[in-house]
Amino acid sequence: MTPQQPLAVGLIGAGRMGSFHAESLAHRIPGTRLAAVADPVPGAAQRLADRLDCPKAYTDIAAFLADPEIDAVVIVTPARTHADLIEAAARAGKAVYCEKPMAVTLAEADRAVAAAREAGVALQVGFNRRYDAGFRAAHDKVASGAIGTPQLLRSLTRDPKLVDPAPIPPWTIFLETLIHDFDALRFLNPGAAPVEVFAMADALVRPDFKDRGLLDTAVVTIRFDNGAMATAEANFQAVYGYDVRGEVFGSAGMLTVGELRRTHLTSYGPAGATAECVTYDQDLFHDAYVAELADFATSVRTGKTPAVTGEDARAALSIALAAIRSVTKGGPVRIDEVEEVDARD
Repeated sequence: MTPQQPLAVGLIGAGRMGSFHAESLAHRIPGTRLAAVADPVPGAAQRLADRLDCPKAYTDIAAFLADPEIDAVVIVTPARTHADLIEAAARAGKAVYCEKPMAVTLAEADRAVAAAREAGVALQVGFNRRYDAGFRAAHDKVASGAIGTPQLLRSLTRDPKLVDPAPIPPWTIFLETLIHDFDALRFLNPGAAPVEVFAMADALVRPDFKDRGLLDTAVVTIRFDNGAMATAEANFQAVYGYDVRGEVFGSAGMLTVGELRRTHLTSYGPAGATAECVTYDQDLFHDAYVAELADFATSVRTGKTPAVTGEDARAALSIALAAIRSVTKGGPVRIDEVEEVDARD
């Protein structure tokens, strides 16, 4: 690739989020092109490639990774496949962007980070809230000392609807939902490290699936080494919309971030005041999703370290695993005492 050539990016995973990222690579990010799509499901990659005028589609992931025309890889596959795909892509000499979580065990995370480091390729993980204008502004204000010393933090994720609980793997609420909040709390408390976790979780939306391992509601408290205390909460069914917010209370003020309303319009009528709410993650974080891939492309071209590294992903995972251990133990767990939790079971 010369400076004049667009960055050739291949994408693995032609599902809902993969399709959005593919569209961004094809149409929204200057200096990149969607070079290939891969998906082991017969026909899935070809359908997406055809829709976006992408020249190549693969069902064989090994053949995809061996393609010399691909400079970088975007991984948007089920969570429990991420670490192995990162390793394989790094060994093939491809820079890697991977959706969260990077891995579901610490051993997998360490292997993924080591593979990218040994290959000398960029590894970025998809914690999109860091690229949201509001969350970024809050981080910058905390880092500048604008609200003094952080003392209390809060982050929440409430998904709009739990359609079918059956395919949801155990511990998903920590590994795939709250993992965003764990990273957001680290981002909003810059320079501090989590030291202790206490978590509670239950199946309150669909209690009939609890005996199958479903946990759809959770609250996690985290103590940081700078003394700050944080709360992360999640629920799989907010009937009013997709609700993502954050808060930092400090010794000299407070910051809140997150907007549920689709627009600033409020309607007033016989039923009272109403506002239309966002119900879809790709609407709420549209610009952030595009910005994180654009930043990844810049990192690959320039050699700069990605803004969200494999080490960041490992740190968020360590909180998630401590939360899992806390639920099973029924008490607080120190981060440095977390043993390997096999969340694939």
